[in-house]
Amino acid sequence: MTATYTITLKNCAFFARHGVLDEEEFLGQRFFVDAELEVEQGTALVEDCIDDTVHYGIAFAEIERIVTGRRRYLIEALALEVAKTLCARFRQIRRAKVSIRKPNAPVPGVLDYVEVTVEHVAE
Repeated sequence: MTATYTITLKNCAFFARHGVLDEEEFLGQRFFVDAELEVEQGTALVEDCIDDTVHYGIAFAEIERIVTGRRRYLIEALALEVAKTLCARFRQIRRAKVSIRKPNAPVPGVLDYVEVTVEHVAE
């Protein structure tokens, strides 16, 4: 069995225009993303080599590119795209669990946020 470790990017904040309603596109809002990446150990931990792990600066940039990119109606679809893209970008990732929080969801009541979590296993 191959050993794994986890890299977590927590509470990444981005301004974007996702949502079903026209005013969500017009006004935009902040979205918060957590990405939990299960990484195959390889030689990164033993040899202290950046090339054999997930560079979290690059991972952050990929998340930002997707979240601030084209509009999605559903944050579920957005979370899946982030997870799949990270798995494709970094061969060492075995599983990506991505949560997206939307604090200003248009609901008829008071809440902290709506959150969706998607988990994708690398192919």
